Amino acid sequence: MSRPTGDVTNWMTMFRWIVKVIRDEYGIEEARLTRHAMLETELGLGLEQVEEVLGIIDESFGIRFPAGTLDEVLRLEELCMLASWLKGFYKRPDFISNGFEARCRATNALAA
Repeated sequence: MSRPTGDVTNWMTMFRWIVKVIRDEYGIEEARLTRHAMLETELGLGLEQVEEVLGIIDESFGIRFPAGTLDEVLRLEELCMLASWLKGFYKRPDFISNGFEARCRATNALAA
């Protein structure tokens, strides 16, 4: 399920890339894919679908979302910021807990 990532160089292009994945995979109108959209309740993505999106990001960027990611990430913007941090494009997101940060750093060298 890996997708090309050559154009992704910062958190803004990461956001756009994730929007395209969700739009293409699940047919969600792009107008609904706003920064503050709740992944499950507003976009209607089920738990399995959100996990599939995480898997696509994992595989495409060579990053790993640790256990508990879906307890920390609720909005599309949060997913983008977390993925961007794990890839080394963005600072540590303020919304994540210290314990989750430690798990992220343990599995992703660029987040360290």
